[in-house]
Amino acid sequence: METPAEALTRDEFALARRRFADVSALAAAVSGSGAHLAGWLPWAAGGYTADDAAAYLRLTHGNWETGRAYEYWLAHGFTGRGLITRAAATLIADAFRRGAGYVEIKHDELNTRSGAIPARLGFSPARKETTDPDRAPACTGTALVWRLDRPEKGELAHGDPGRDLP
Repeated sequence: METPAEALTRDEFALARRRFADVSALAAAVSGSGAHLAGWLPWAAGGYTADDAAAYLRLTHGNWETGRAYEYWLAHGFTGRGLITRAAATLIADAFRRGAGYVEIKHDELNTRSGAIPARLGFSPARKETTDPDRAPACTGTALVWRLDRPEKGELAHGDPGRDLP
């Protein structure tokens, strides 16, 4: 399957991949959201510098290029508006358009806010996985994995992530 586009637009909603030019803005966003993120994302704990942001971008760019993961999080001031749900629906629709047979979303079993997203989008719980032992303090070490199979043409999942499938 091909790599996603650098930018995706759906209706009035747009997503763009972070670039290395975004290091300063990323460092500021994480620093401003540290208390919100640190419990769930170990890289956000203990202060966050431009060097940390550059390392994170290298990691996520590598994940993106290999197709291992397409990672997103939201700065604290933007939570509770449905933005991550809309972002996930946009990414899911793109994955299905590019030929993916299914999409999975993973989150720590205690992170109920993250778990609400795949539930809203019609995913089903698939399994539990043991996670990295170097986990964030709020994490249990067990990830819940949700799965959504590619809908048949004309069949739409709850939340409409498969809209406009070829």
